[in-house]
Amino acid sequence: MISSSPETSTPPLVLVDRQPPVAVVRLNRPEVLNALSPEMLATLSQALARLDEDDAIRAMVITGGERAFCAGADIQVMASASPMDILRRNTLEAWLRIRRLNKPLIAAVNGYAYGGGCELALICDLIVAAENARFAQPEIKLGIMPGAGGTQRLSKAIGPYRAMEMILTGEPLSAQEAFANGLVNRVVPPERCLDEALELARAISARPPVAVRLAREAVRLGVETTLREGLEIERRNYLLLYDTLDQKEGMAAFLERRPPQFKGE
Repeated sequence: MISSSPETSTPPLVLVDRQPPVAVVRLNRPEVLNALSPEMLATLSQALARLDEDDAIRAMVITGGERAFCAGADIQVMASASPMDILRRNTLEAWLRIRRLNKPLIAAVNGYAYGGGCELALICDLIVAAENARFAQPEIKLGIMPGAGGTQRLSKAIGPYRAMEMILTGEPLSAQEAFANGLVNRVVPPERCLDEALELARAISARPPVAVRLAREAVRLGVETTLREGLEIERRNYLLLYDTLDQKEGMAAFLERRPPQFKGE
């Protein structure tokens, strides 16, 4: 592992392990179950943005520790905050930076994914959950509500009624319940969680990068628009891919019965 920040007297908040064509980004505050402080969120978003610009990387995996993916926001930082404090911290910009990533982002979730941790998993494209994973938006128990996309992304992922129950009670879903409700892609033993996410990332990385990017964009934007608008985005992106060398290579390889060699062009 290499640090995503210069060496200091304290451990780095985020660790980055480049394994081209994939990269693993690990939250690194185990002493507080990876509680998401403003500094950690900023460091995370910057690390992901750098990987997004790295031509050798085609997919990214974000993970935490054995006990917790991320147990939520750092309550010690938030407890005495005023609205102006929240505005000045500008954590929204970090969330938007993650949202604007062009490459697939996969969450490998062990243990707690609570509050901001659940929202971090939700902002990813795919979620691999360990059998011990728990997903919750418990902000209501603290007198607040989700503020980093939880009310919107959760309701789109599992439906408004199930999401309403989770948000208004603050009670968690188990990994198995999350899978049954369509929140996660796979449930695996804890020791297999990261490996399973990496296998998924490598499978995606073997596909033509431009097609992956445009297909991903169509799905993500389609969820946020009307069916008519989503179909227009899909059609536009579909047509654009006929102007790529990878499309020519993919179809030629199919007709010639050989493996394709995609170059991202």
